[in-house]
Amino acid sequence: MSQPRTLRIAMNGVTGRMGYRQHLVRSILPIRDEGVRLDDGTLLRVEPILVGRDESKLRELAARHGVERWSTDLDAVVADPSVDVLFDASMTSLRVKTLTKAIEAGKHVFTEKPTAETLTEAVDLARLGARSDLTIGVVHDKLYLPGLVKLRRLVDEGFFGRILSLRGEFGYWVFEGDVEPAQRPSWNYRAADGGSMTTDMYCHWNYVMEGVVGRVQDVYTKTVTHIPARWDESGERYTATADDAAYGVFTLTTPGGDAVTAQINSSWAVRVHRDELVEFQVDGTHGSAVAGLFGCVAQPRSATPRAVWDPDVPTPERFREQWITVPDRGGVVNGFRAQWEEFLRDVAAGRPHRYDLLSAARGVQLAELGLRSSATGRRLDVPEIDL
Repeated sequence: MSQPRTLRIAMNGVTGRMGYRQHLVRSILPIRDEGVRLDDGTLLRVEPILVGRDESKLRELAARHGVERWSTDLDAVVADPSVDVLFDASMTSLRVKTLTKAIEAGKHVFTEKPTAETLTEAVDLARLGARSDLTIGVVHDKLYLPGLVKLRRLVDEGFFGRILSLRGEFGYWVFEGDVEPAQRPSWNYRAADGGSMTTDMYCHWNYVMEGVVGRVQDVYTKTVTHIPARWDESGERYTATADDAAYGVFTLTTPGGDAVTAQINSSWAVRVHRDELVEFQVDGTHGSAVAGLFGCVAQPRSATPRAVWDPDVPTPERFREQWITVPDRGGVVNGFRAQWEEFLRDVAAGRPHRYDLLSAARGVQLAELGLRSSATGRRLDVPEIDL
């Protein structure tokens, strides 16, 4: 068997919540400890290098998790020839500059999204990546979670027959901050600071719709700022200028050419009456399924009860009990870690990652079109991006 191989990964932005919890603690540290077995039997190991702006936080994280290297000098880390991969989970406003620098320095790249603040920047970045021979991946974590893996499996096995529609419900109540502290940073609700439900979530919904059903052909969106005033981390009242909810209707095209209507509601001002914080329902001629991030239930046509509308008599049926649980196949792995392992195998093999900068640019495009649709009140076509 071949000797173990090590990839050095510069992790930029690990002092933030997502970068720390999902990417460092739940992904890279377990991979560091256990390795990733490649197709030829080689054990691939990783060596993280923590990068950020706060020296004291980096020093503390490195000591807590036994990480030898950390740095506040991103340029020096990118220029270091021993560094193989740059991961970025820092501010979106800095992402284009950071990723451009890394690609031009010959580093493989794995990045959070959005990849840019504008479509023009996202496309330029995708073109730069396409001209390189590097492995470049964008986090599409939800497609690796158990619920959506099972939903996609049902699609691949033809369970639905002809797919008719997709419906998504996402969100929860984010406290205003006056009585109960808010669960999300205040910048999320200020447009000038990059806040927006649409820009935050449409990059996710684009890859979910693509990954489960098909490409988005057009979009109509209504954005709303339901809560006009909130309180920041210092207890100061501020005006919420960013949309905190987005209600979207999309037309998708399946690989077979069928048109599918999709609806996704996203809100930070909704109270949850669902099994999970996000759920997607796919309906088809042969069956339906509902998936969250972890669970998935289905109802085939052969087991579909005959529903009868009678407003004068309380319904005796327990509709949720009429669905069957879709089982797991194989072990359940954290979705972020699962994609990290796939990306690292791609780096080791010198091949492209299936979720690249072009897929990320389509997410930025959908967010821009969603905001424009809301501003104009029009349904807008989603053109192909030409690299």
